Amino acid sequence: MFRTLIKSLLRSIARVLFRVRIEGRMPAPTDRLLVIANHESLLDGLLLGLFLPLDPVFVVHTTVAKNPLFRLVLMLVDHLAVDPTSPMAMKRVVRLIESGRPVVIFPEGRITTTGSLMKTYDGPAFVAARTGATLLPVRIDGAARTYFSRLGGRYPRRLLPQISLYIQPTTRIVMPAAPTARERRRKAGEAMRRVMQEMIFATRPKQTLFEALLDAAAIHGSKRRLVEDLKQQEYSYGELLRMALGLGRLVSRHTQPGENVGVMLPNLAPTLALVFGLSAQRRVPAMLNYTAGVDGLQAACTAAQIRSVLTSRAFVEQAKLAGKLAALEGVQLLYLEDLRASMTLADKLWLVLWAVRFPRAATHIGHAEEPAVIQFTSGSEGKPKGVVLSHRALLANIAQIRAVVDFSVDDKVLNALPLFHSFGLTAGGLLPVLCGANVFLYPSPLHYRVIPELAYDRGCTVLFGTSTFLGNYAKHAHPYDFHRLRYVIAGAEKLAEPVREAWFDKFGIRIFEGYGATETAPVIAVNTPMAFRRGTVGQVLPGLHAKLEAVPGIDDQGGRRGMLHVSGPNLMSGYLKVDQPGVLQAPVSSMGEGWYETGDVVEIDDDGFVRIVGRVKRFAKIAGEMVSLETVEKLAASASPAGQHAASSRADAAKGEALVLFTTDATLTRDALAAAARGLGLAELAVPRIIVVVEGLPLLGTGKIDHVALKRRAEVVE
Repeated sequence: MFRTLIKSLLRSIARVLFRVRIEGRMPAPTDRLLVIANHESLLDGLLLGLFLPLDPVFVVHTTVAKNPLFRLVLMLVDHLAVDPTSPMAMKRVVRLIESGRPVVIFPEGRITTTGSLMKTYDGPAFVAARTGATLLPVRIDGAARTYFSRLGGRYPRRLLPQISLYIQPTTRIVMPAAPTARERRRKAGEAMRRVMQEMIFATRPKQTLFEALLDAAAIHGSKRRLVEDLKQQEYSYGELLRMALGLGRLVSRHTQPGENVGVMLPNLAPTLALVFGLSAQRRVPAMLNYTAGVDGLQAACTAAQIRSVLTSRAFVEQAKLAGKLAALEGVQLLYLEDLRASMTLADKLWLVLWAVRFPRAATHIGHAEEPAVIQFTSGSEGKPKGVVLSHRALLANIAQIRAVVDFSVDDKVLNALPLFHSFGLTAGGLLPVLCGANVFLYPSPLHYRVIPELAYDRGCTVLFGTSTFLGNYAKHAHPYDFHRLRYVIAGAEKLAEPVREAWFDKFGIRIFEGYGATETAPVIAVNTPMAFRRGTVGQVLPGLHAKLEAVPGIDDQGGRRGMLHVSGPNLMSGYLKVDQPGVLQAPVSSMGEGWYETGDVVEIDDDGFVRIVGRVKRFAKIAGEMVSLETVEKLAASASPAGQHAASSRADAAKGEALVLFTTDATLTRDALAAAARGLGLAELAVPRIIVVVEGLPLLGTGKIDHVALKRRAEVVE
């Protein structure tokens, strides 16, 4: 009776102080129920004990149970003190669950010090698998911002922040099939980690980009400085918000709601602000690739029915874009300098007295399913297509990344990937701003000597890049330039083995390779410190579903290899193509509606790690056999690690197709390639007969190799 009275009193106090919100429904009563939750603060156990309509037994760490203060709190609930690393202790938990009492456990075993999920122990997962218990995931959100958390550094703290409890649908962990108990425990632990990640992702808020910016500013404070560019000025959330509101209002005078507005600007703070500002006014920024030719730019403008293009006179002059812009037909150019000059006193008063104070009322935010941005495919294999990404897709992908990687306010991202590139916008621009990390925006990834110096000078901890760019940074960097980096993430193209080895040997840094597509906003899979396997692109992100389709002529390895199709909330709304301008065309997949065919042949192992075999379009059929061009490039890299290589194919009267290898190594011979093939166990068919020496490989603005240009050249090689 006394315990019930005290709990009722504490529940009322918590509701008033922390405005505790509960979302989700409790499941029907079951014999074996194991409640699992993330661990944000010292309040977590108390919150679950007060607000879950259960009478559970709490499994607590032995060190916690010895603390005099916590012994008083633990008097309010039944508890069992265990050491999560002890197998014998877990047997006591097994017996407890089998007795029929609901049990609450924190699989992380400790309070987070990063703001993200910590490692999950195998013990609780093995208990769940062995007992067949029903798992009830509960996400605790907001407690990390109290003074009862263990977050340090610049993490935002509040005396009384709002706390939410998200009750998720129940699930189970089936006992894994493995030859040893140790391996079964490991696999069960992996399954528990995935459940926790899915829980974190599933409880993301449903909002627009602009609303997400407002929430981030509210959490971290409007004075928090986080965005820096070449002007060497750090912009705060408040300044970024004012810039977004002001630019959005000025552009709205020249455009219509729902209109696709071209954006042709470099990596600068105003570019990022424009993405948010146009979104706030229900205009859709179409991020134009200014490194493309006139034909590519005209195709993009036609496909997306772009009538206005935002740019800057200074940028046009510096990047020598005047000729390209003059050749574009059917578009008006809006220069930032002119827009700023047109800002009136009324605009300034509106901004300061109304918009900044009441941003939701002063804008036209829309909803999560509306288009947020249009990005264009690289055109590496044909004409660029407009990819329409909704607010839901972009924010879902950011939430997926944050569920597996612990980006925090103590990080500083160096982003030289252009914002017109999906990887550069989502991971290098939106992600740091929305999670409170600092970001330095640099306008070109091609400045191979400057970028390592910037990483050193600015103390950057996160670097995104393509294999080509990372390889060149490694060549020109001092061994100490990247001493602060804790994450180097490669994407957009396959990570070359010599690049991986160069970074590890010179800097002692392990590159985390990822994989994605513009159509998935863009990340599909990525290696992380908690789930890493060399030679793969990591595991598929939470919330994404993957299916494999057999490809004729390619061994399916017992159903583990095939063309990858994906489905999930980060999938695009559809394409805009030149053949039907302005018409949104849903992705076509043999798996049905809501699926996207990546065009990549992959292999997925028993632990869910994805290995890229090659693009379907990047296979050559030689004497009836399918040969991956990426395998040919791997072979060339083995024979000549210092060179750069790209493979293509051409028609051949005798064998159907012939391989053509483009290389920067003038000494590379077919005999050397054949010897390397024998060493790698590759068939002789993979050894190209035609070797073309080039000074450098043609690159697109995104850092990818221009395979269209190489294919054209391969067809005319003598």
